Amino acid sequence: MPVDFNGTWKHTSNHNFDNYMKALGIDFAIRKIASIMKPQKVIEQNCDSFTIRTTNALQEDFVQFRIGECFEEDNKSLDNRKCKSLVTWDNHKLVCIQTGEKSNRGWTHWIEGDNLYLELRCEDQVCKQVYKRA
Repeated sequence: MPVDFNGTWKHTSNHNFDNYMKALGIDFAIRKIASIMKPQKVIEQNCDSFTIRTTNALQEDFVQFRIGECFEEDNKSLDNRKCKSLVTWDNHKLVCIQTGEKSNRGWTHWIEGDNLYLELRCEDQVCKQVYKRA
C-alpha cells in the first residue's frame, strides 16, 4: 500500500535553494524574492493519481500526474522551461525524473511523521525543503 500524501503542507525550511535556482539559470532578483516565500502545498492523491498545488503570496503552481506515465510539465512558475517528467515509486518515496534542457533534474517527495520532505535536483545542486502537515 503506497503512502498517503493527501493533505495541506506548510513550508518550514529550505537548504541550498539559492544554488538550486542558480543551476536553473534564475536571475538574482527572482532568486531573492523566491527565497523569502513560504509556500503551501496541497496534495490530492487517489491511488496512483496525484494533483499537487503549490501556492505562495505571488503565484500558484499546479501539476497533475499518474505514477508510471510520462507527462509534459510546464515549470512556468520557476524557470519557465518545459520538460518531460516521469514519477515513480521508490519504496515509499515519489521520485520524478525530468528530461529537458537541464541535466540531472527532478525531485523526490517523502513523508516522515508529520513532515513532508522535498528534494529538488538540477545539475550538481540539491535543495532540501521541509513542510509540516497543516
